[in-house]
Amino acid sequence: MALASPGPVLAHAAEVHLETVRAVAVVARYDTGAPMAGAQITVYSPANPAEPWLRAQADAEGRLVFVPDAHVGRWSVQARHAGHGAVAHLMREEEDGTLAAGWQTAPASGPDPLQKGLMAASVIWGCIGTALYFRRRNT
Repeated sequence: MALASPGPVLAHAAEVHLETVRAVAVVARYDTGAPMAGAQITVYSPANPAEPWLRAQADAEGRLVFVPDAHVGRWSVQARHAGHGAVAHLMREEEDGTLAAGWQTAPASGPDPLQKGLMAASVIWGCIGTALYFRRRNT
């Protein structure tokens, strides 16, 4: 019987980049640069952030273009594909009616320092608890 070693396992996250012209061009890609072809794109208006304003599908290059209406505030754009997803936000400012794009991905590419500290403390606590359990059983 021959044993084969498994190949390398590669992980990746997702990103959404927004460009503003008269319309909003959504480009959904994985962090490897590969497009999120056919990703489900959901747009939420500031007028009703609980209900989708638009549901659409990205093309083969992970792109979708839409024209937001005149609602002032934060628009949210969500892209999901094959278990990965990202969210980006777009602000429509009241003074001049222009759009200002600022994006952030969600979920984050990795745990933040607080999460890392909590995970380390949990592992240490688990090791101490296990050691005390086995120590008590031997006495």
